[in-house]
Amino acid sequence: MAHLSDAATDRPYWDEKLETQSRADWDALKLDLLQKHLQHAYANSPYYRASFDAAGVHPDQVKSLDDIRRFPFIDKKVLRDRQTAVPPFGDLVAVPERDIVYISASSGSTGVPTASPFTARDFDDWMDYEARQFWSSGLRPDDRYCHSLNFSLFVGGPCVLGAQKLGALSIHAGTVPSERLLTIIRQFQATAIWTTPSYAWYLGETAIKEGIDPKKDLNIKRIFVAGEPGGSIPETRQRIEALWGASVYDYYGLSDIFGSCAGMCEEKHGLHWAEDHILVEVLDPETGQPVPEGGRGELVLTTLKKSARPMIRFRTGDIVSFTSDPCACGRTSIRMLGTHGRLDDMLIIKGVNIFPSDIEAIARRDHALSGEYKLIVERENHLDHLTVEIERAASDAGQDAELAARFAGHLKSVTGVAARIVILPPDTLPRATHKAKRVEDRRQHVWS
Repeated sequence: MAHLSDAATDRPYWDEKLETQSRADWDALKLDLLQKHLQHAYANSPYYRASFDAAGVHPDQVKSLDDIRRFPFIDKKVLRDRQTAVPPFGDLVAVPERDIVYISASSGSTGVPTASPFTARDFDDWMDYEARQFWSSGLRPDDRYCHSLNFSLFVGGPCVLGAQKLGALSIHAGTVPSERLLTIIRQFQATAIWTTPSYAWYLGETAIKEGIDPKKDLNIKRIFVAGEPGGSIPETRQRIEALWGASVYDYYGLSDIFGSCAGMCEEKHGLHWAEDHILVEVLDPETGQPVPEGGRGELVLTTLKKSARPMIRFRTGDIVSFTSDPCACGRTSIRMLGTHGRLDDMLIIKGVNIFPSDIEAIARRDHALSGEYKLIVERENHLDHLTVEIERAASDAGQDAELAARFAGHLKSVTGVAARIVILPPDTLPRATHKAKRVEDRRQHVWS
């Protein structure tokens, strides 16, 4: 574990030995951690002991990383059901309550909010990883970092302590009104900020409306984004970078494990994964079998250190792809090539799977468009039809027909889907101050 006292600002790595080790060393480390973690779960969690016994598996059977596939999955429903059955934290928990020092909780947008408990060691391990991730993205002790994520039970809130551990001056702004946030950023000349891609775009637009030029009047050099696929969509990232005159880095996390589990280094060719904390599987969601490297599949995660509540083969519902190719930064961890969508956001239009992120890339590529969009799905005569509403950047409607035809052509060539394109005036679609909701499903019986 690195410490601030020996973290010279010109040093490229937070923990060089760990971050640059060989793939064989990564695998050996993960196997050792996995074997110990499964033993801990089996010995101390009533749920996992019963689950493993019912599946006829035991931690002693794990001799290679592939052996994790013998073990049963869990998902969000399991977490909710067990938390309800054994309140308040559920029987996946593997430590006494007196050892739990912090909990985050999911928003509950898809059901009952689920708590994610941490021991003191869990929390310290998490903050050290956040510092490592920030360091890889170029944050340094002389930065002024403005944390603009929700602090109300949200797992992204404490990540600000990773910036403090690194030595950066940290501003705990949270989700204050946009005008107030811009005042804070301007007053303290913040050099870095973390928010969602949609809000980064919205905040930049708001600044311009307030007579503030983000590139000239503010001092933001780095924007960390998470919570939506946009940060790994080059067209979206480049539009935000052009708006702010800053470099954008995509991060990925989930409330059921910890804040940022992966993030972009300064090369920005994928998100480096926290392999010493989490074992990654990318599986075909229907067969449960691994997909080839680079292929799209469901992200399934197993914690390797988090003792309060181990997560063994947690199905995230996120559709991702990965590479183990060497990164130019010198780090050797596997890299996630972005989150392409979620199983519950995926649309099937006339047999073609399509995600909002597929359409976002097209909407952000054409600078005659504002970059905002909305997808509307309707069923007519037993067939599903897609309408894409997009805004033009200019007030003049004279080019609407050309814009619609051009967008429809790009959409057809990229996804194979034909859609009705509706061009709207600027500022018609609602702007998101947190996560943008892009899909309106008007079908009453989706599977009928």
